[in-house]
Amino acid sequence: MNETDKKPGENLQYGKIISVRGSVVDVHFENNLPPVYTLLHSGKNKEISIEVLAQLDDHSVRGIALNPTQGLARGMDVETNRTGLSVPVGKQILGRMFDVFGNTIDHLEPLPKMQQRNVHQSPPSLASRSTKSEVFVTGIKAIDVLIPLERGGKAGLFGGAGVGKTVLLTEMIHNMVGHNQGVSMFCGIGERCREGNELYNAMKDANLLKDMVMIFGQMNEPPGARFRVGHAALTMAEYFRDDEHRDVLLLIDNIFRFIQAGMEVSGLMGQMPSRLGYQPTMGTELSELEERIAYTNNGAITSIQAVYVPADDLTDPAAVHTFSHLSASIALSRKKASEGLYPSIDLLQSNSKMATPGIIGERHYNLAQKLRQTLAQYEELKDIISMLGMEQLSVQDRNVVNRARRIERFLTQPFFATEQFSGIKGKQVSLEDALVGCERILADEFKDYPESAFYMIGSIDEIKKKDVEKKEK
Repeated sequence: MNETDKKPGENLQYGKIISVRGSVVDVHFENNLPPVYTLLHSGKNKEISIEVLAQLDDHSVRGIALNPTQGLARGMDVETNRTGLSVPVGKQILGRMFDVFGNTIDHLEPLPKMQQRNVHQSPPSLASRSTKSEVFVTGIKAIDVLIPLERGGKAGLFGGAGVGKTVLLTEMIHNMVGHNQGVSMFCGIGERCREGNELYNAMKDANLLKDMVMIFGQMNEPPGARFRVGHAALTMAEYFRDDEHRDVLLLIDNIFRFIQAGMEVSGLMGQMPSRLGYQPTMGTELSELEERIAYTNNGAITSIQAVYVPADDLTDPAAVHTFSHLSASIALSRKKASEGLYPSIDLLQSNSKMATPGIIGERHYNLAQKLRQTLAQYEELKDIISMLGMEQLSVQDRNVVNRARRIERFLTQPFFATEQFSGIKGKQVSLEDALVGCERILADEFKDYPESAFYMIGSIDEIKKKDVEKKEK
């Protein structure tokens, strides 16, 4: 069949494969080359999709396959209708789980024919963005008091493997969907299938799926699919923000794997690597994704992104580039996790651009500063305590240590996401209750109570309830 022939009634263009190298496929067209980001289809049943990333000369394009390329061979026909990768948008996608192509993967009945949108969209213009700064309350004490998140902002969850990033994300989904009437989107970039399966079942059991969309680019999928799944999730989220005027909580796990997929694509395309082997276009690619997450006049997409830090090194280019986009950074600490202080947030390493008197108010700001000061003093005294013991400290220093240890334990919290493992009922705490609790601890109101009384409670009044229950026993 001649490449320029069209099937009757179809606006298709035809080409031929000239080389297949891993996920990289070169295709020859007689004339009228398809533009960059066009989707080509090949294989026996046209089941393999290839996204054009470069035009090599007058007659050939180079693309990256979004599916495994087994079965592709030189000389095979390729067809395209000159459109890009698109995903379904609309209310019907709520409660469903998708792959990068917008196909459902939850084994439920197929979706009806729906509006499709290209995944390559421009970020909202500066004129359409909101200039207000609003705090996004999560119901998690440590975050709301010391690291307030921004509505329509981007917060990063930094931590190595196994310190609780996914658990914290799951808890936020629970709190947002349950109480904010918004939409939650979970985007798994390079997720293990076990994690995706566990999350889906956990959300189903908690009856949270009805206001949630999940989209996964699994770890075993080609880099092209993992690289595009973030754009697909944002396209779905933008529909709810711009067309339905609803707030969206977008959880991305893990943004490092987006950068990693880009590095693989870049290497396959033959680009010269930059520092530490990262792609030279890393900053641009990350910005194209991050700038679409915004608070506009229609609504807000608030994003919380887990960021795997390679070898716990915060100077790694992937971590550094991600930092520049964030309005809050939540650093998770392996040391805290080993002490059983969950959420294992390193309160001194974490920070938020929202923590200013103009945004959170004088009372909250002054309290946060006092808490940080107390925790920093305790950190400095730890060496003396480990060498000489508490007895060698002055009375004033001893009081600081006692306050800091009580604050650390008060800022732990039982999660709904971990109820089945810990056996402790999950709790959501209002910002006012969290602030009052910290103020009362700093005022030494509870200095006669043991430290253990502050561990894994909700509001501070639960200490007195515990005490009454003990006396009754």
